[in-house]
Amino acid sequence: MKKFIAGPGIILLIFIVFSVMAATYNVDDIGPMDTEVGFSSLNGAMRDLLPLNPLFYDLSEYLGYLAIAAAGAFGVLGAAQMIKRKSLLKVDKKILAMGGLYVLLAAAYLLFEVVVINYRPVIMPGETLPEASFPSSHTMLVCVIMGGAFVVMKDYVKNRGLRVALQIAALAVAALTVVARLMSGVHWLTDIVGGVILSLALVTLYSEVCSIIESKKE
Repeated sequence: MKKFIAGPGIILLIFIVFSVMAATYNVDDIGPMDTEVGFSSLNGAMRDLLPLNPLFYDLSEYLGYLAIAAAGAFGVLGAAQMIKRKSLLKVDKKILAMGGLYVLLAAAYLLFEVVVINYRPVIMPGETLPEASFPSSHTMLVCVIMGGAFVVMKDYVKNRGLRVALQIAALAVAALTVVARLMSGVHWLTDIVGGVILSLALVTLYSEVCSIIESKKE
């Protein structure tokens, strides 16, 4: 239990401290429409180095669709188990826990739509006002879904070679999304870093839950 609390808890604490710093440290109105941004010297330098890039933006969007498809596959698996076993409670506990992971992801997204720390460094096409930007919800979406898939792959892919290949692919999609989102210029550097840290906290929590489920089986 101490390990269960310590791992995700420490990472979450790091995220909270980082979020407070992103809202209070070196704040300046360098954003569109004079919106204020923390870590302004670092974020401003990265914004100037990496302006809006539609190619990388589109790449990150397609990777997001791939992550959503992966989440949908686990949803279909859970639904099939529920229908076959005639009870939601008889669905594999790791799949149910994954549903809980997605709920936490959605809750984090909604929270930071209300508690706005940063606005985007650009006003997106079709928009007239800056949009909330911290932490990067797209980064969180892909990293959490692919991280969760990595954790449970061993339970559903028995062929070792295929399993390792799929796990590497999941990590590659997450890593490429982080890079593409940063290169796209639609987020501040701290938005991406915040998204990665919070994703790591959520995936670590899910991994600990899966370990507890495994230990109870044994």
